[in-house]
Amino acid sequence: MAQPLLARLREKLPGAAIDVVAPPWVAPVARRMPEVHEVIEAPFEHGRLQLASRWRLGRALAARRYDQAIVLPNTWKSALVPFFADVPLRSGYVGESRYGLLNLLYRRKSGAPMPSHYAALSESPGKVPQEPLPSPRLLVSAHEQRLAREKFGVAPPYAVLCPGAEYGPAKRWPYFKELSEKISLEKVLLGSPGDASAAEGVGGKNLVGKTTLDEAIALIAGAAYVVTNDSGLMHVAAALGRPQVALFGSSSPRHTPPLSGTARVLWLELECSPCFARECPLGHFRCMRELTVDKALAEIQNLAR
Repeated sequence: MAQPLLARLREKLPGAAIDVVAPPWVAPVARRMPEVHEVIEAPFEHGRLQLASRWRLGRALAARRYDQAIVLPNTWKSALVPFFADVPLRSGYVGESRYGLLNLLYRRKSGAPMPSHYAALSESPGKVPQEPLPSPRLLVSAHEQRLAREKFGVAPPYAVLCPGAEYGPAKRWPYFKELSEKISLEKVLLGSPGDASAAEGVGGKNLVGKTTLDEAIALIAGAAYVVTNDSGLMHVAAALGRPQVALFGSSSPRHTPPLSGTARVLWLELECSPCFARECPLGHFRCMRELTVDKALAEIQNLAR
């Protein structure tokens, strides 16, 4: 979602070195972005302040004498590292009252899609980024793809199914097993260890929780097509330009769309959707339950046209 921002910065500042501070679980994605010069892993645990660790990282980065830091998360603690690093220009959204920690403040535009939300940070506050935004792009070599296929015994052509979604059950389509039974290609299931329960019973080569993120990216890069919930791997598939069917229920493709011309989005857009809840607050789960296998198969067939 943030890569269009990096691409806009590269357009505006072609000679600048753009470094990314990222948690280890997302660092492999950032390393594959052509706009990124270096990825610095931040060893912070989710939900913890870890003030001393943030101070040490900030002081280590101070020696690099950065001109600007752009803070993407809205939390107060995420603005501490650039403050401790004495970066002169520290920009980001107001978030949790970050006055002082940030000195170039932006206010969120209600309803803006996340790519536009982030891309606006490449402009002066209040200015809308020019459309269309650059598309995300990740770099994966043919050698990496071959090594991943050989390691896990995967032979092309194959389809990748991503039945999980970290946010919660309301984002997980319940019919991956039925879909898998109707797909003629070899099926490869991918996801994080937390997606294991969603992959249970789904036919195919179950690699959920068994690959590194780099290996999952390499396998997606070689897929004939991908079927996925609104998840991190959906955005990976989009950035790799793979044909995909993206299934939305409690979330909205207007808010977090797969940024790819080869993506087909399925969303019923019920009167109660999007609720952005982790579980269906009404108990009927119609937004996903009424998204049938036949509809998904029809979109898979459209991908081949």
